[in-house]
Amino acid sequence: MTATPLTKPSWAALTPVGEEVFRGLTAQPKTLSPWLFYDAAGSRLFEAICEQPEYYVTRTESAILARHAEEMVRLAGAGRRLSILELGAGTAAKTGQLLRSAVQRQGRTVYRPIDVSGSALEAAKSRLEAELPSLTVDPVVTDYTSGLEEITSDCVPEERRMVLYIGSSIGNFDPEDAHGVLRSVRASLSPGDTLLLGVDMVKDPALLLAAYNDAAGVTAAFNRNVLRRINRELEANFDLERFRHRAIWNSARARVEMHLESTIAQRISIPALELEVCFARGETIHTENSYKFTGRRAKETLERADFEVERSWTDPQSWFGVYLARVK
Repeated sequence: MTATPLTKPSWAALTPVGEEVFRGLTAQPKTLSPWLFYDAAGSRLFEAICEQPEYYVTRTESAILARHAEEMVRLAGAGRRLSILELGAGTAAKTGQLLRSAVQRQGRTVYRPIDVSGSALEAAKSRLEAELPSLTVDPVVTDYTSGLEEITSDCVPEERRMVLYIGSSIGNFDPEDAHGVLRSVRASLSPGDTLLLGVDMVKDPALLLAAYNDAAGVTAAFNRNVLRRINRELEANFDLERFRHRAIWNSARARVEMHLESTIAQRISIPALELEVCFARGETIHTENSYKFTGRRAKETLERADFEVERSWTDPQSWFGVYLARVK
């Protein structure tokens, strides 16, 4: 169903949240960008998702990083001092072993985590600097898809930089957008610098869907939290109980999709945007994609962005892959 659009500009429409909500809820089909998930409550809920038994992604990738951190750091440094930058770092829960290996290898190390959640970054800074006194944590609160060149432009010539892009976050982008993100990273780096990319692999759909629909309902709460954020920041009147969390495996596009499905026909008012949005029963808001990879597709994705894959690691079940790719 349709939305009644703005009749005149408002302050809210000019904010990033207002602009994205207006764009997404006046589109057909309706969508919302995943970055809207990550207010303070959403960041906490995502950390809780990572602890659910169905969510294999975090523990599988963490095990790979723990097992091979020393080798990853050694290869990335290539005989030079290494600084580490992480895109979408959150609380940096999985990054500790890599940072420990860097500190053990070279002593003083600079780590620059980038995320939209300032609270998550402050938690990471406090914890990591307490655990690793030789580590300097320089957090940057921003959406890493914009302004990356400025963030990474202050390199020291004798250093190598390693960009961490783990957690299969690249899978949240459609292929062309993913290519644009990787090209932006590539343009911000110098020859010899590296990207450490983590990707979730194609596997049994039942296993995939369980990871996005945990029995405790944490992912459902995470998905609905975007509506709570719109209520709070844009004065909307979403009733969260009238929207159902849905996770779908789209085999044709090799991705898990998350949706919020309206359980009744309803009209939502968003006064800060001077907007009314109508939903038919069963109509959804598409909130997230999570593309899954094969080894071949991961390698092709990196090579297309002008990275050269130097090494890769996986777990015994080949559920997850981590790729070290270098700028030549």
